[in-house]
Amino acid sequence: MHTLDTNAIIYYLKDDPAVVSVLGGILVKNAPLYISTITEVELFGFHGLTPWESMEIEKLLETVAIIPLDSRIARTAGLLRQMYGTKTADSVIAATALFTSSTLITRNVRDFKNITNLNVQEI
Repeated sequence: MHTLDTNAIIYYLKDDPAVVSVLGGILVKNAPLYISTITEVELFGFHGLTPWESMEIEKLLETVAIIPLDSRIARTAGLLRQMYGTKTADSVIAATALFTSSTLITRNVRDFKNITNLNVQEI
């Protein structure tokens, strides 16, 4: 089971070979893939997002489980911000991975490396 950081999706959609290799292997296995609703906000919040890019994001999101930000995840994210000084979005994404007991796939390992009990896979 894996949770995707926003950057993992962006690089996948840009056909980055390293990311396509890792995520392609996971997608073939039909292993559970999660994203946080904050990732959805970040993906659709890019200035200048084209209709084609929006459609590609929509297609990819059909293959993942979008985990809503509920009170449990919000409180965990708040605690992560308090303990590790992480940004709000990163805290919510990390809390989502912890909530789903999944490995976080990201290119920005440094944003998450100090969080205890969080499994992180760099792409």
